[in-house]
Amino acid sequence: MIEKYYSGDGRTPLAYRNSEFMDTPDARALRILSEYLYPLSHFRKERVHDTVVFFGSARTFETSANGRYYQEARELARRLTEWSNGLIDGSRRFVVCTGGGPGIMEAANRGAQDAGGKTVGLNIGLPFEQRPNPFVTPALSFEFHYFFMRKFWFAYLAKALVIFPGGFGTLDELTEILTLVQTQKLMKKIVVVLYGTTFWKEVLNFDALVRHGMISADDVSLFEYADDVETAFGILESGLTKHYLKPDKEKEEPAIAKSRV
Repeated sequence: MIEKYYSGDGRTPLAYRNSEFMDTPDARALRILSEYLYPLSHFRKERVHDTVVFFGSARTFETSANGRYYQEARELARRLTEWSNGLIDGSRRFVVCTGGGPGIMEAANRGAQDAGGKTVGLNIGLPFEQRPNPFVTPALSFEFHYFFMRKFWFAYLAKALVIFPGGFGTLDELTEILTLVQTQKLMKKIVVVLYGTTFWKEVLNFDALVRHGMISADDVSLFEYADDVETAFGILESGLTKHYLKPDKEKEEPAIAKSRV
């Protein structure tokens, strides 16, 4: 009924229920805030403590020429979720999170679902209509308008990052996280795995960046390479255990209760 949009007596529309106003430039701050508060409320309700983010090409399909990456992303996400589900913790730890679309994103969400776990999809509205894949947990499937708010949620809860071969979007997401770590804007340890050594060393010549003085030699230690599921899982399990699961480690506050990003 139209009456619910009015403050009373058929007078002025309530601003927050006025769709015409909410779509204007003047309401942009409210739209941005909603893309922070809406996911936050769902993460709290679903007790998602933190995530492991999988990045990679939306063009890598199960039956494509590079389909092995799809299969291996799925298997890695399955193994990680099985391990996480076995942890004794009142909240959901190290939940697999992706951009929610096809390709590597679908593979990782699918692997987490194979293991009976929750899985997050942070989708983005694009001109070519990227649709959420069917393996994202419905209560943890989000649609973003603003790229920077989507990136915020990738970084906010992430304790580890696995980057499969990909294009512009994958490179953007990888370099953004590495920049945050390098500049110590992420006040936490984050495990970064580049999956596919040959691909990544051809596409990104980190040694050349060091040689030309664009990054320091220590910056190359911000990530590790892996070429198979066993190696990648070992890096993740070891790093996450060392930084977040050691029994003598001071119990940290849930990531959703604070932010240093």
